[in-house]
Amino acid sequence: MNPFLFTFALLAAFSLLNIYISKRLIAHLSISDKSKQKLRLFLYLNLFGIFLYSMGRYYIDFPNWLYFLFSLPIGVVFLLFCTAILYDIFRVALKYTPMQDKRRNFFKSSLDIGAVVTASALTARSIYEARTVELEHVDVKIEGLQKGYKILQLSDIHIGGLIDASFLKGIVARVNACEPDLVVITGDLVDIAVEKAEAPLEELRHLSSKYGTYFIVGNHEYFHEVGKVIERVKTLGIRVLENENVYIGDKGEGFNLAGVHDLFGYRVLKYMPDIKKALKNREENAPTVLLAHQPKFLEELHDSQKIDLVLSGHTHGGQLLPFKLLVKLQQPYISGLHQHTPKTQIYVNKGTGFWGPPMRLGASAEITEINISSSV
Repeated sequence: MNPFLFTFALLAAFSLLNIYISKRLIAHLSISDKSKQKLRLFLYLNLFGIFLYSMGRYYIDFPNWLYFLFSLPIGVVFLLFCTAILYDIFRVALKYTPMQDKRRNFFKSSLDIGAVVTASALTARSIYEARTVELEHVDVKIEGLQKGYKILQLSDIHIGGLIDASFLKGIVARVNACEPDLVVITGDLVDIAVEKAEAPLEELRHLSSKYGTYFIVGNHEYFHEVGKVIERVKTLGIRVLENENVYIGDKGEGFNLAGVHDLFGYRVLKYMPDIKKALKNREENAPTVLLAHQPKFLEELHDSQKIDLVLSGHTHGGQLLPFKLLVKLQQPYISGLHQHTPKTQIYVNKGTGFWGPPMRLGASAEITEINISSSV
């Protein structure tokens, strides 16, 4: 993505959010004009912070503590915007509800205080939640599987900014402690130019499992020269599945592991997904696990292709609670394990890192331990 266009679009979108917050929340608070001016100044500072965040993504290497501060405004403004919508609804309802002025003023003051407290509490909570990466345990029954396997799934790490070598080192240590049979990384590994991601990527070299580590690209790899990302990941001893499959396990006891390029490839007309090619020459009598970054790749599948389990990411579980509503408009599943058809199940990882602000609300980051076993 062009850095200038990204910055312009980001600032334009959040300028509109700021206008709404100013006119529909701040303007109606029962506080002095001087206090309102200070709150609007806070919005301007947030917008400037978003600009500096964009500069940090593409042009300037800020120290981590400063990048952290510049990352926060995106989440802060969004949560303020959501609070402003709720405030607006209750304020208008209160205005037209028949009651004595004294009683109305009391409820209005309570609403004002509640809005400020809610926005502050949600911001604090979301910053806290982003600091924790949960280890999720999932059991999946697969028909025809002769032997159980432990798969560790990472997804949407988004290396860059606060997601650095130290973060990856901790993730790798936790994965290795689980003693997995194999590790899969389902896209959006890097979110900066691959040359700037050398140290974090090197940490992935230390991932340890019986059958190795496998990677597919997500949509964000296309923003940072997807070909370079693929070649760099290969040098780490990680197998990149480019519309292809491999057999995992001993003959007659294992399963096919297939992987496809991301749907974003259709937009840029390169590195496009090809499910037919990905399933070519697989072991027909063995179950198949498919790595596909976006859950909506399910639309590309047919029952005749006999996919037993799809492992995806992309959604971040919504990352910030209100975003779940927007994600649901685009993706069939947001997080967790789902029975998509009688034959096919899908697990959607909420993301091991985060994108944008170091904030999560109602969607904790995760490392997923997926234990697959026979359904018999």
